[in-house]
This record gives sequence, C-alpha cells and structure tokens, in this order.
Amino acid sequence: MFRFIPYVAKTLWRHRTRTLLTISGTAVAMFVFAFVGAVQEGLDRLLNDQQQDRSLIVFQANRFCPATSKLPEDYAVRIRKIPGVKDAIPIKVYMNNCRASLDVVVFNGLPPDKLRTVRTLELQAGNWTTFDTQRDAAVVGQAVAKRRKLSVGSKFSIGSVTVTVAGIFRSATPAEDNMIYTHLEFLQRTPGLHSVGTVTQLEVLLAGTANAQTVCRQIDDLYRAGPVATSTRTKGAFQAKTVGDLIELVGFTRFLGVACVLMVLGLVATTTVMGVQDRIREHAVLQTLGFTGWHIFGFIISDSVVVSLLGGGLGTGTALALLQFSGLALGTEGILITFLPSLSLAAMGLWASLAVGLIAGLIPAWQAARGEIVPALRAI
Repeated sequence: MFRFIPYVAKTLWRHRTRTLLTISGTAVAMFVFAFVGAVQEGLDRLLNDQQQDRSLIVFQANRFCPATSKLPEDYAVRIRKIPGVKDAIPIKVYMNNCRASLDVVVFNGLPPDKLRTVRTLELQAGNWTTFDTQRDAAVVGQAVAKRRKLSVGSKFSIGSVTVTVAGIFRSATPAEDNMIYTHLEFLQRTPGLHSVGTVTQLEVLLAGTANAQTVCRQIDDLYRAGPVATSTRTKGAFQAKTVGDLIELVGFTRFLGVACVLMVLGLVATTTVMGVQDRIREHAVLQTLGFTGWHIFGFIISDSVVVSLLGGGLGTGTALALLQFSGLALGTEGILITFLPSLSLAAMGLWASLAVGLIAGLIPAWQAARGEIVPALRAI
C-alpha cells in the first residue's frame, strides 16, 4: 500500500483548506490531552516515589500551610536519640504563595553541612564553596533558574527574602528542580519572618531496619504534652495529604483528556465522511480500473490516519516542547508537582491519534468499499 501514498497525499491536498482546519483542530485537542497527561504523570511521580517511605516529616500538629508551622529547632536533638533514627534535619520553608499556583517559588533553608547529605544535587553552574561560606547564598533548581532567567551571581528577591545565586543544580527528583535551597540561619534571621530558633518542619532519616510507623508514634508521643505538639508522617503520606485537593482536581482532568480524544474522533470522522462523499465517482472509476473494494477501504483509512497523526503529532509535540522549556510546576503548601515531557507521554499522544484515525475512518471506508459502481458513476 506504500505505493499509493502519493495518491493519498494528493487527495488531502486537493481539499487543503478542509485538511488544514482538521489538522489544526486535532492539534489543539491533542495539545490539551498531552498537557493533562503531563499533570497526571507529575502527580504519579510525586505519590509513587518509594524512597519517600524511608524518611519522615515532622510538622506542627493541626497546621497546614508551612507559614503556620513553627517547631522548636532543638526538637532535632531529642529525635536523633530515638532508636531507628539516622538523622533529623531542621528545615525552614518560605514561599511566595501558600495556595495552588503555577508559579510558586519555594525556599528551603537547611544547615549547609546537611544539604548534600539529604539531597542528591548536581551543580550545573557555580560551586559549593561559595554556598557554604556566603551567608545569603542559595543554590537554585534549573527549572526555577530557567523560568526566572537567573544565573550565577544574580540577586533574586521574593517578599522580604533576597538571595545571591551561588549555583544552579539539577536533581534526580524532578520536583526539586523547582526548589531554592539556602542557609537555615539566613531564613530564620530574615527581617519579618521572626523565626529565630524555630523551623517549619524536621525531616527524619530512618535507619535501614527501622519501622516508619513506630518511629512516627514515638516522635508524636514525645511531644504530645508540648511545648509544641507534632504530627509525623512518612514523606510520601505527608505529601499526599498536602496535595489532597489537587488529587481530586487532577482526577477530574482525566475526563477532560477523554473529552479531547472524543472531540478529535468526531472532527476526523466528519472530515473523512465529507471526503468520501466528494469522491464517490472517483472511487467508482478506480474500481473500473481494477482497484478492489479493499483498496478503496485502504485509501479512506489512510486519509483518516494521516490527518489524525499529523494533527496529533503537532499538538503533542508542541505540548512537549512547552513543557521542556517552560519548567512549569503546580505548587501548594510548599509541595510541587512538576510537568515534564517524557517518552511515555509522546507515545500516549501518538497512539491515541493513531487509534482515533483508525476508528474515525472505519465506517466511511467500509461504506465506500461496498459501494456499487454503476450507481456511483451516476452520482452527481
């Protein structure tokens, strides 16, 4: 059938306006489909990281937004003595927006000597010496640097916090590429935050054989009577609870993705039916020249699949390019869901386009293949 590709191309070009409009509409719908898929993949990455079950987050009880959680920093000293605890790292979290946002900037303040032991960060520019020795230094995730156009040596301000970019890093965990890490003491002493001696949360690293739930109970029992009660969960459970509302919202977007595919199906099917009606006589002539009904069937299916794949490929490719260069992330209460291009996302878009093309052309192609020659030649 490959020798008939020039004929299919000429057929589509003959009605180029209709073809281009169909491709454009398909591209828009598949762009939305791919973007929705990226959101779902980002949420799945966040919730299904098994390594997060080997670390705990200690938060102030009955608090939600990081701005309201204030734990004494010296809690870390007692927690380190609990059996099964490898280390406890105090973290100060500061952000430009605690609500859901596509442009959230999250600062995490840690002791400089702890940062590289609890995070896997690869510097793309800058150096660790500057970060370790300069009080207002920060290392910035590559996604934030790209989105905010930051480079090494730049000054960057959010609210009352102003830092100097000492390095730009890439992380093995995609969400961290949207983080900014700075010194704990620097964030604590920033005017207006009033948090000297307190932190937002403690990240507890577990020893290999420790039971996470047992350690959670021990920590909460230790501070149940004060001075500040705690709520301790595995990192995965903590993040799942924090983004609970977003999970429902992202779940709803699945219906949007299905609606986009159905819209493409209707659009391509309509175009294919119109093409078949325009070429009734032409198909009859082809049959008189020796082409079988299966050849006609193949022509129609090819038209439908080509239009669907061109539109789907254009829409999916545009979405992937936008995701690659924009560094978008959806954040809420300091937790980030990253939107990243992936081979699985590209494959999903192309397979959906192929399936739509086949389904949309099936009935018109079957009808055209079964058409009788004489009535077709008499058709106006």
